[in-house]
Amino acid sequence: MSVAREAAGAGAPPSPTSRAPRRVLVLGGTSEIAGAIVRELATREGGCEVVLAGRDPQALDRVAGQLRGAGAANVHTLPLDALERDAHAAALERAWAQLGGAVDVVIVAVGLLGERGGLPQDIPVALEVLDVNLLGAASLLLHSARLLREQPGGGGTLVVLSSVAALRARASNVVYSASKAGLDALAQGLADALHGSGVRVMVVRPGFVHTRMTRGLRVPPLATTPEQVARATVAGLEHGRQTVWAPGAMRWVMLGLRALPHRVFRRLAL
Repeated sequence: MSVAREAAGAGAPPSPTSRAPRRVLVLGGTSEIAGAIVRELATREGGCEVVLAGRDPQALDRVAGQLRGAGAANVHTLPLDALERDAHAAALERAWAQLGGAVDVVIVAVGLLGERGGLPQDIPVALEVLDVNLLGAASLLLHSARLLREQPGGGGTLVVLSSVAALRARASNVVYSASKAGLDALAQGLADALHGSGVRVMVVRPGFVHTRMTRGLRVPPLATTPEQVARATVAGLEHGRQTVWAPGAMRWVMLGLRALPHRVFRRLAL
């Protein structure tokens, strides 16, 4: 049974021991947050079958070994580069084939942090961040949505890893914030466009997460871990939510920050 149909409450939910392993596709297969989500799914569901798609084969193999050790039934890897958009459709069709022709959960986790500070010093690198985080992720999101809608039986959930930075661009990381804002808006609109189709889109908005990508950065209040984000994400899947905040208090923090006048917001060290 797909995540979307479980969340909709179609009939009595089966016990965890009777459920077939969920079929999960991770786009950005070395993401620490996405890996934690898969481990949480494997633990709660008694295993799952996974395809990890990414551009570093050795790193994908390491993550695959970790997931097998955490209880994932079968873990496959697939070469995928977010920048090679012309190859996305064929790569995703291969991923679907590896999972038997149907997918329950697609996690869109491709992303780069990029240069910190205001105006980027290295503009080509800044443009690459936009290309990966927005155009690359958008391409993968749209192709995945089409395949979910067309797969036998329909249904499934797209989990889009966004950020609280999407809600108001920050002077400390202008390009990253802008890239996440674009992806977040696309995901929200796509959720409405797919309403009633059996395909759900769930946007996950973490605050600061302790990962390799954020190592060495100043740690703000309400910092969280990949495992905490994973638990919130899986709870969101189970309850049919469209948006997940991690931690939950970030929802109210961002509500306040978005209401601040520009002259006040600009002075904050965000």
